Amino acid sequence: MPSDDLHWFLTLAELEHVGAAAVRLGLSQPTLSRMLARLERRLGARLFDRHGKRLSLNDFGHVYYEHARRAQAELDAAARELADLANPARGVVRLTFLHSFGARLVPELIAGFRRGSGAITFNLSQDAAEVVTGRVRDGAADLGIVSPKPAVPGLGWRELLGQRLALAVPADHRLAGRRQVRLAEAADSDFIAMQTGYGMRTILEDLCAAADFRPRIVMESSDLVTVGGLVGAGLGVALLPIEDAVSRGLGPQPGPVLVPLTDPGATRAVGLIWSANVVPSDAVRVFRDFTVEWAARAT
Repeated sequence: MPSDDLHWFLTLAELEHVGAAAVRLGLSQPTLSRMLARLERRLGARLFDRHGKRLSLNDFGHVYYEHARRAQAELDAAARELADLANPARGVVRLTFLHSFGARLVPELIAGFRRGSGAITFNLSQDAAEVVTGRVRDGAADLGIVSPKPAVPGLGWRELLGQRLALAVPADHRLAGRRQVRLAEAADSDFIAMQTGYGMRTILEDLCAAADFRPRIVMESSDLVTVGGLVGAGLGVALLPIEDAVSRGLGPQPGPVLVPLTDPGATRAVGLIWSANVVPSDAVRVFRDFTVEWAARAT
């Protein structure tokens, strides 16, 4: 696939609308339609199913999209490597991480790093653990900060810290006055949980399975602050990292009460991930080394 076809094809495949893609690319709709027709003729296959003005990738298109996306990632990596060779003091680190790490952990890391490497810049993105892992695996991000450790081949992992976990309960809950608690003691409670795909949801399900019960989940959220607020309002109980909750102001009233868990494995391992199949740029390597050293000093 000629490299000049990559950008417009990926844009069209992701937006699945000729008009919207043409606007983003700065082309006319007829021009973009002709480019697509020319590509499909060269390949001998239709890549999209047509639904009026909308398009959807068909089976041929999905195969071609995956190869095109990987090709674009390789070309982007080559460009970054050349830029590093031309000026090793500069570069961009594409860092992706869980939403909950954006309040304290990531800002602390970048602030400490920038004091000695001001010419390196960051492209940041936040999402669920599965999405963060996928971005690193597919080459859309250089590094990710996730929890728990992904069970995905081809990724490097370095644990940065372990966060103790607590049962977050409303102030008037029967367990609110306890100094510590086993998760099974809350088995009959309504649980407020992160959505499926988030690291804390996986940890909750694993700990509940080890305690031999299935949590009765009545609400889901994509944000730990919201989870804590719902618990504080008396709508259920939840699993929260103690350090993260305190740093976000989720503690005594009017927020939830945090009762430390005594269950084995009631910690959240937070770690740095990277693709083991990609040679990192100088900027990525320097930041990765700094992060590992920062974690070693913090423990």
